[in-house]
Amino acid sequence: MTDTKLRKGGDWLISETEAADVFSPEQLSEEHRLILQTTDEFAKGEVVPALPELEQKNWALSKKLIKRSGELGLLGTDTPEAYGGVGLDKAAAVVVGEAMGQCASFSTSFGAQTGLTIIPILCFGTEAQKQKYLPKIVSGEWAGAYCLSESGSGSDALGARAKATKAADGSWILNGEKMWITNGGFADVYIVFAKVDGEHFSAFIVERTFPGVSTGKEEHKMGLHGSSTTPVILQDAKVPAENLLGEIGKGAKIAFNVLNYGRFKLAAMCLGGTKSAMVEAVTYASTRRQFGQTLSTFGAIRHKIGEMNARTYALESMLYRTTGLIDRTIESGGSGKHAELALAALEEFAIEASLLKIAGSELTDFVVDENVQIHGGNGFVHDYPAEGHYRDARVNRIFEGTNEINRLLVPGMLIKRALKGGLPLIAAAQKLQGDLLSATVMGLFGAKKAEVSEAVAGMKKVSIAILGLAMQTYRQEIEKEQEVLMLASDIIMDTFSAESALLRATAQGGTGLHQTVAELIVHDAALRVEANAKTALTAICTGDNLKMMQAALRKLLKTPTVNTVAARRLLSDASLAKKGYAFV
Repeated sequence: MTDTKLRKGGDWLISETEAADVFSPEQLSEEHRLILQTTDEFAKGEVVPALPELEQKNWALSKKLIKRSGELGLLGTDTPEAYGGVGLDKAAAVVVGEAMGQCASFSTSFGAQTGLTIIPILCFGTEAQKQKYLPKIVSGEWAGAYCLSESGSGSDALGARAKATKAADGSWILNGEKMWITNGGFADVYIVFAKVDGEHFSAFIVERTFPGVSTGKEEHKMGLHGSSTTPVILQDAKVPAENLLGEIGKGAKIAFNVLNYGRFKLAAMCLGGTKSAMVEAVTYASTRRQFGQTLSTFGAIRHKIGEMNARTYALESMLYRTTGLIDRTIESGGSGKHAELALAALEEFAIEASLLKIAGSELTDFVVDENVQIHGGNGFVHDYPAEGHYRDARVNRIFEGTNEINRLLVPGMLIKRALKGGLPLIAAAQKLQGDLLSATVMGLFGAKKAEVSEAVAGMKKVSIAILGLAMQTYRQEIEKEQEVLMLASDIIMDTFSAESALLRATAQGGTGLHQTVAELIVHDAALRVEANAKTALTAICTGDNLKMMQAALRKLLKTPTVNTVAARRLLSDASLAKKGYAFV
């Protein structure tokens, strides 16, 4: 990447980005590709064959595979060498997460280890805590878990009732019950959130062997049967004074920044799971015969395969673009203070992390659903893996903050940054309003590529306009208008997706299959943006004001002319030729 300017989270919405400045999978180094190969070989050769046994609750095998992951250096890819890690960038962590995504249940255990246990200690722990715990967790000697949710506080994490009180000897006494804890049944160490004196939300490092720590029965889940999910019970659990993580009352900062990373990593795992399911769908469509020909020759099936590829390309482009932004921010700080720099970067790009979490989990749901559909009756029986993937994928829309919560977070964070002066969104909205009145926003539509570029520029303007209008209309009451905020979030997500895909295709020469898929993505995104914007405007405005805003929308956004049927056929043909994702 050539851009020397450091980006801020969300500023892509109000500024121009050059294609050469965007990181994409095509720019992965040889080292990244070797890491990807190592992880893929481990996943296919050792983890996938073990999944049936893991589904029988063989947690000893889970721990063995976690330890094996540590031996291969996969747990500490982006952890400094001083604590037993490999000390590479977030791009390395993303390729590992993507390759592990094909492992369903085990990828959940793996993610709890790498994202939810290592990161809080690395970013918020004392040097003594890092030296004591990280080498054991990074090596896989110890398994970890993250204990935030409770039966009465899922999305409302700060409503937790678990309590911590200080004993006479200075230690902490924890009481409460944490729910739905991944790795709960076999973890050696837990990151536990509780309120000091019932008031100050704080975090603690709790070992399984501490007095008063126990786990409940395994949950009977819809999917992910090969991952342990239990309550963690704290009954006068005694925790040493030095195991307070961070400061008293600062647990929210730990919880939410760790979730930012979890959302980012979850998108990578969703991408890997999606590509794996696509291989199954394409393979089945290529071999299953109906009416004297294979399913892959039918237009309805080719449409499905083409759409799977388009949506996957969009997520992949968003994910690697964000990865580049995070890595560049960390690298800008020079050597040393890795934890502080990583924390700042994760906080800066929290908006993008939420967008990725939504897009990744919903893409996976779409692909595994279509995989079942392509398999027909066979997709509904246990003999084929399609039905298992369908069940396993559903929880991703709940993990790491529900998609509804994340949809509300995106415009909320943008507005908060705008009001604090960190993002000149208000100025951009005011300028746009002036441009509309002077009719200067019309694009120069003509050549096909220009149409597509102008459509992306129009989507960005629509995003700004809807946010600005909502802020102006609702003011301090805007948080109550969840329907409008969620519409705005979907508009912003489609805009980020379309621009990321187009920038990636442009960097690849703006021709061939990359350009075809980018034009398809932009076309369909523009249609959704227009529909969501119309719905939002109807909710916000009335009378002549509504008519004026609808006219403004027509000025701001034009859908490019794209033969989407032909585009999906080309993507399907490439996917069938590759026997999976078309852009491998």
